[in-house]
Amino acid sequence: MAIAIEAQAARAPYACDPGASRGRLHPEPPSKGRSPFRRDCDRIIHSTAFRRLKHKTQVFVFDEGDHYRTRLTHTLEVAQIARALARALALDEDLAEALALAHDLGHPPFGHAGERALDERLAAFGGFDHNAQTLRVVTALERHYPAFDGLNLTWETLEGLVKHNGPLTDRGGRPLERYRAHGVPETILQYAKLQDLQLWSFPSVEAQVATVADDIAYDAHDIDDGLRADLFALEDIAALTLPRKIVANIRAAYPSLDAGRLVHEFIRRLIGLLIEDVVAETGRRLAVLAPASADAVRLAAAPVAGFSPAIGKADREIKDFLKAHMYRHARVMRVMDEAASVVRDLFARYDAHPDDLPAEWREGLGDVDDAARARRIADFIAGMTDRYALAEHARLFDSTPELR
Repeated sequence: MAIAIEAQAARAPYACDPGASRGRLHPEPPSKGRSPFRRDCDRIIHSTAFRRLKHKTQVFVFDEGDHYRTRLTHTLEVAQIARALARALALDEDLAEALALAHDLGHPPFGHAGERALDERLAAFGGFDHNAQTLRVVTALERHYPAFDGLNLTWETLEGLVKHNGPLTDRGGRPLERYRAHGVPETILQYAKLQDLQLWSFPSVEAQVATVADDIAYDAHDIDDGLRADLFALEDIAALTLPRKIVANIRAAYPSLDAGRLVHEFIRRLIGLLIEDVVAETGRRLAVLAPASADAVRLAAAPVAGFSPAIGKADREIKDFLKAHMYRHARVMRVMDEAASVVRDLFARYDAHPDDLPAEWREGLGDVDDAARARRIADFIAGMTDRYALAEHARLFDSTPELR
């Protein structure tokens, strides 16, 4: 049903139209003053899972310093970039923002270290996938509304969250890419039976630009945090092709600029350059495809949003540098290994002693099979913040690592 929505600049024909949304799993009366996608944004922002992002690791755990990014500040940076891309490409800004705001809700404490630990513990029951966990959060684990579990988000938002990296299966249902080895997570398959998310197609342009916004934010803020942590020096990153050009231009314009301002200007220009490239390259791809609708984008043979070949190569070079000099740095690896052990310990403890779980989480646990029991424990741990996980570990064990 088409409804009146707040004013926005004219949308491109390939943008998602909130007035023509495919709706929600549980029908609700339309909001009088908000579009369906704006309503999704608001529900995400007011969710418990969103607030918890404040104390979840991006790269550095919360007590390593006040100025490092957390999952929340990362999410806000992704949302800002996604809106900028959506605006430049005449997309629906609210949908792009909703996807950016929700994209990391499924991450457990301690970032990828926590995810690996849970994946190990759930290996016999389909593993743990933060993308599937995000879907669990927004469709089942948030429990605030009287008529349904979850946030009851629109089809377009759920589709974008599940398929933000592209199709999960081919048209015959066979898993693609990262899911070839172990299959599509059961959480996603089961939900798709309730509401067909077309796992075989690409998502909307809004979902695609939100994913690229995530890439841009990672490049920029991980360089910034890595420099702040003295894991590498500006001269190290400036040895790469794109950073070298940016730093040289800044020094030519401001030869006496102090180090702090130089780094900030470098990060600012890097973000701006990457955004401009994505707008130009995505515009070029859309001009070639000439999609007349959002569905035409979904049916395309390749993604429409992305970097140009030259900047894509520079992006991979930056990510390779960060992997070697930051994510695999001995200091970071030591802390993350200790963090993973905290998650493993907690899972083993709750599995062996379910009475240690809060009452609402252990209710009915004795009546379910092993797979459902393991998933319930994983849901509880995945929802923890870093500091709550450490507090729980200190409550249940004699020794807890400091993670510094």
